[in-house]
Amino acid sequence: MKQPGTFIDQARIAARIAELGAEIRRDCGPDTPVHLIAVLKGAFVFLADLVRQINGPVTLDFIAVSSYGGGTSSSGQVRLLKDLDRSLEGRHVIIVEDIVDTGLTLSYLQEILHARSPKSLKTACLLSKPSRRKVQVPVEYIGFTIDDRFVVGYGLDFDEHYRELPYIGVMDGGE
Repeated sequence: MKQPGTFIDQARIAARIAELGAEIRRDCGPDTPVHLIAVLKGAFVFLADLVRQINGPVTLDFIAVSSYGGGTSSSGQVRLLKDLDRSLEGRHVIIVEDIVDTGLTLSYLQEILHARSPKSLKTACLLSKPSRRKVQVPVEYIGFTIDDRFVVGYGLDFDEHYRELPYIGVMDGGE
């Protein structure tokens, strides 16, 4: 398989995640526990780096949803594949997403998680594609705003390939 060209390099990603971690801690306060929920599978790399940049108490959980299947665009149908292991009641919760594209997946997640009575619910995403939004969703922490390109690497995949790349790459023609 051809390696995708570099779109956002490893150093820029690391610098931006350090800034996001500092923003989150500043907003939550120095001693407030923050509960991060990574959306699997794509957000696991972002979560691993982000959690190390949020000084102070942090807990983690994971949720898995699907809206892509094996294609390069969202199907619009969101399915819950793995639910949380812990209660959100009374917690300061941040959803950690790899990319916000149409907004349909995030809207679904925000709705079901808000119903679980967290003290606060915010979202951090590594990448945002506002030109593709079908529904407007709040995203308080955005790593990078990008144009409508199909990107891989740093946890993002194409048919389960390229997650291991330490940078964000652009696919040409979907493979």
